[in-house]
Amino acid sequence: MRWWDIEPVLALERLLFPEDAWSAGMFWSELAHARGPGRTRHFVVAERAGAEAGRADPTGTDGPAEPGGSPLAGYAGLAVAGDAADVQTLAVAPEHEGTGLGTRLLTELLSAATGFGSREVFLEVRVDNARAQRLYTRFGFEPVGVRRGYYQPGNHDALVMRRDHTRPASAGPASAQETENHG
Repeated sequence: MRWWDIEPVLALERLLFPEDAWSAGMFWSELAHARGPGRTRHFVVAERAGAEAGRADPTGTDGPAEPGGSPLAGYAGLAVAGDAADVQTLAVAPEHEGTGLGTRLLTELLSAATGFGSREVFLEVRVDNARAQRLYTRFGFEPVGVRRGYYQPGNHDALVMRRDHTRPASAGPASAQETENHG
């Protein structure tokens, strides 16, 4: 993910998480830690194949990347502290659900966690998001607790999950609709 991805990411963020969407400042802050030798973040976006050619000028002067919509299919982010990593966010556009994109994004984050030397990976997921919980379980994440009222302002609970990252992932990339990932 780069700075010019923030606006389309925010649009998808608001669509998928209307009650507790991240702000532009939150994404800017994460990206500030995603480059350079001391980086502690890894954020990626997935675009429909061929969408790069239709991307708007990064200065924002060319208008939308495509007539009628965004080429953005999804995005994901990871934060690292010591030998632990945390899946900060993972989102897939509704028209790309069920295509294996969530699997590919999570695979990318776990690969980055390996590169950072992480021995365990944590995440929080809404207790009512069974689809995401199934994805995480396929990758070896196990519930370790509940954070009451974690998602604000809706006061929704989060299931905290942990993966022992010293063992191989139990699921791999799925063959699915073409998308391109870039960091």
